[in-house]
Amino acid sequence: MSWDWDKLKQQQQGRGGVPPQMGEFVEKIKRIKFPGGPLFIVVVILVAMAITTFYTVKQNEVGIVQFFGRYVRTAQPGLNFKLPLGIEKVTKVNVREIQTAEFGFSTARVSTRSRFQSGGENVGESLMLTGDLNVAVAPWIVQYRIKNPFDYLFKVRDARRLLRDMSESTMRLVVGDRSINEVISKRDEIAVEAKLLLQTELDQAETGIHIVTIEMKKTNVPPPVQPSFNEVNQAVQQKEQMIYQAKEDYNKAIPTARGEAERTIKGAEGYALDRVNRSKGDASRFVSIYKEYVNAKDVTKRRLYLETIKQTFPNLGPKYIIDSDQKNVLPLLNLGKSINLGQQNSGEK
Repeated sequence: MSWDWDKLKQQQQGRGGVPPQMGEFVEKIKRIKFPGGPLFIVVVILVAMAITTFYTVKQNEVGIVQFFGRYVRTAQPGLNFKLPLGIEKVTKVNVREIQTAEFGFSTARVSTRSRFQSGGENVGESLMLTGDLNVAVAPWIVQYRIKNPFDYLFKVRDARRLLRDMSESTMRLVVGDRSINEVISKRDEIAVEAKLLLQTELDQAETGIHIVTIEMKKTNVPPPVQPSFNEVNQAVQQKEQMIYQAKEDYNKAIPTARGEAERTIKGAEGYALDRVNRSKGDASRFVSIYKEYVNAKDVTKRRLYLETIKQTFPNLGPKYIIDSDQKNVLPLLNLGKSINLGQQNSGEK
């Protein structure tokens, strides 16, 4: 049935611009001729009720049911039913899917592959001030899932926006407590601390979000300061190398000097002990000899004389015994030379 808008307009003008009343609208509906009669209307109503009554929740989802906007229950996976015709509304929430939020870069997908592109609109998120007043470019990824659908839908107006704001705030707080070298070399440690801190903040805000992991991407300094930063790193490396070299030389020289000093001390102690023991032995021997000398002076005196002669004679060299009555000793002056010559000639033969 098509409406006669011109006639309707004339009727409105005749009534002073008053729109048709509900009774008139119902009368016009009654005049409409549906194919099949009232049975067709009943069938249509039943089909609409069936379509809007039964619904299916997937295995990785739950259904949040609202009765005229008020939360009433949570539907589990499987076939469920609700009040039809919009009386109850179902919002399906995926509670097992791991979702990703990227900060400081965007993922560009080419066919079936994906690659990371730094820069773009989100580059400001990764620019951070470190604890030693340096600027670092620290992109990162937050992977999360929804653990409480009720909190996720009703406790926070925009949970995703809040997640991004809290993630950025948390990462700036963690990076701000570290030096630029720590930010570059200790990314795993920063990611773990940021995850714990971010999860605490999200739980306090009742967002219903669980952080699975935080992954730090390649951290560096902004391109304009990269050459200067490289020079500083080279200077630091040279400094460390010189310190290691000095420590190596120290470790070589000091133990050697200590060993030499220890050896000298031990040698001196040994020498002192030897001299003391020798002195004690000589003193004891002298005392014992003196005691024997006191008991038998003549015998002891002769024995000492003979022992002295025995020790002295081998060191005197050739000895010539001459009769006391010998008057001319001239023939004996070359006696030692002739003997040496005779020994040499016999040795040559």
